[in-house]
Amino acid sequence: MNRIERPKSLTELVFEEIKDEIVTGQLAMGEMLSETRIATRLDVSRTPVREAFARLELEGLVQSRPQRGTFVLTMGNGELQDICDTRVCLETGALRAAFERARTDLIAALQAIVTEMARARDADATADYLRLDAEYHEAILTASRNPFMVDAYMTIAAKMSVLRNKLGNHPDHMRKSFDEHCRLIELLEAEDLSAATDLLVSHIGRKEGSYWSIPATE
Repeated sequence: MNRIERPKSLTELVFEEIKDEIVTGQLAMGEMLSETRIATRLDVSRTPVREAFARLELEGLVQSRPQRGTFVLTMGNGELQDICDTRVCLETGALRAAFERARTDLIAALQAIVTEMARARDADATADYLRLDAEYHEAILTASRNPFMVDAYMTIAAKMSVLRNKLGNHPDHMRKSFDEHCRLIELLEAEDLSAATDLLVSHIGRKEGSYWSIPATE
């Protein structure tokens, strides 16, 4: 039986719009959010905005401060370290599982994404490239065939997208990132899991990875 998709509620639509603006950097890290201004801009009442704020806070994308208001998330170096460490644990575990359970599917998925990444680079479509960067890493989790790993990863995926859009758009970073994405596929094709795992750690780890040297955002 086909599932009947229900129409999205106003709260869901507002939530998705604000989340997209945070992830893409249209709303800056640490920026104060006004229910009234957002409601006026989106032509809705304040109620769905308030409800959207509550959902965003559950995802860690906004922070409510008593007597001060609601703000887009900020992150200090300690939190950056913790996110990098969490990524290493989850992504390397997922890579090992995917290698055993769905190596061919994983390689095909990553190759398709890299092809699109190359097109985005050629077109100077930075936003598209960064979105595909997120899809590349999420594909590793999906190929693990482990829903618990996927669920755990999704708890940090939105925060990683915020960081990626804020900090990952430097041309040198993008070139290095793209080269490493391609190299990881080559290692998987060669069935060299050890080297592939080492490369992934150096790609995302907090000592060698892209965000370790970034100053605190708060």
